[in-house]
Amino acid sequence: MAFHPIRFPLDVALGARGGPERATDIVTLASGREERNSRWVHSRRRYNAGYGIKSRADMQAVLAFFEERRGRFHAFLWRDALDYVAADEAIGAGDGEIVSFQLTKTYGAAFDPYVRPITKPVAETVAMKVDGIATAADVDPLTGIVTFAAAPEEDAAITASFEFDVPVRFDIDRLDIELSSFDAADVPSIPLIEVRE
Repeated sequence: MAFHPIRFPLDVALGARGGPERATDIVTLASGREERNSRWVHSRRRYNAGYGIKSRADMQAVLAFFEERRGRFHAFLWRDALDYVAADEAIGAGDGEIVSFQLTKTYGAAFDPYVRPITKPVAETVAMKVDGIATAADVDPLTGIVTFAAAPEEDAAITASFEFDVPVRFDIDRLDIELSSFDAADVPSIPLIEVRE
């Protein structure tokens, strides 16, 4: 099993459906009240790329991509057209010693913000600031960890702006393709699921 740092065909991804999924257990008590438990700390994204296939050329691109990934075996990059940009995200505060920080994106603000670790940033889009001043840093595109040459000073606000992809794999080992006309192909479902590393 390996990760291939290559993005799924973008033209097909733009027509796909999907989004985040949670795992919540709900038990209804005899009184009618509920007890709820969230089994996952982080949400997991699922997509269906079948909706994005508009032509025979799209299908051939997906077929080649699927075969090279060996179906479910190798993970790859997915561009979520709805959620792939983070702007001036607070990712930490300096303490004068730590030089490395994980890129994150925060959802919500008022009640219980969700902080999502970003592990597949587009390296050339990452722009770091320390107390509002642009500062150079190295970024690992396979982990989302940014490293400064020198530790930011104590209480210095560290922010990042960047684009990112989602690490996913096919959730099938078989493509069910139907040639619906001379230059068109229908694929009812090409499920993808986010992978945890």
